[in-house]
Amino acid sequence: MEDYKKEFIEFMVDSQVLKFGDFTLKSGRKSPFFMNAGGYVTGSQLKKLGEYYAKAIHSVYGDDFDVLFGPAYKGIPLSVVTAIAYSELYGKEIRYCSDRKEEKDHGADKGSFLGSKLQDGDRVIMIEDVTTSGKSMEETVPKVKGAADVTIVGLMVSLDRMEVGKGGEKKALDEVKELYGFPTSAIVSMADVVEHLHNRPYNGQVVIDDALKASIDAYYEQYGAK
Repeated sequence: MEDYKKEFIEFMVDSQVLKFGDFTLKSGRKSPFFMNAGGYVTGSQLKKLGEYYAKAIHSVYGDDFDVLFGPAYKGIPLSVVTAIAYSELYGKEIRYCSDRKEEKDHGADKGSFLGSKLQDGDRVIMIEDVTTSGKSMEETVPKVKGAADVTIVGLMVSLDRMEVGKGGEKKALDEVKELYGFPTSAIVSMADVVEHLHNRPYNGQVVIDDALKASIDAYYEQYGAK
């Protein structure tokens, strides 16, 4: 596993964005882990978050793209901090773009988007926090494709939860890939998290012991993509 992935896993734990215990998800599923990307709130956290996204995008998709598109609302800061990090780490100017939930009908920036205007020929990378159902892609991919003649290079999320999506068989990231025809990836997967933290002391404690790993394994036995 690449060093930036190991660092990102520890960063999620340190930021209390990835937690372990007993959680009831929006779907009604009982989960032994929970991720809340809204937990990144400080300047230093957001700076690091953008750097991890930039490193993952650079590693998976390379540098041949023009725009980072972050669906509203959580995707807005993600696209901004990652564009900044890309400039600092790789010296490449990437534009950011996000959609508005409600169209603005006045001013110089009226319309359906924030940030850069999408242009014919743009190569776009979609960026999200986590994809569990692919619902946001349903709403935003048609907007992006309808705005200009663009190519969607791929989607990058922070954590692949590795659960079945709406279809009940494949994981959500694979459903998005199959439905829209562009690659999907994550900075890390839950398998990476377990591999890195299971029975490994971190900051003086074992984050994932045998009992917690058994709970995670049982969760995936029920809800994991086959």
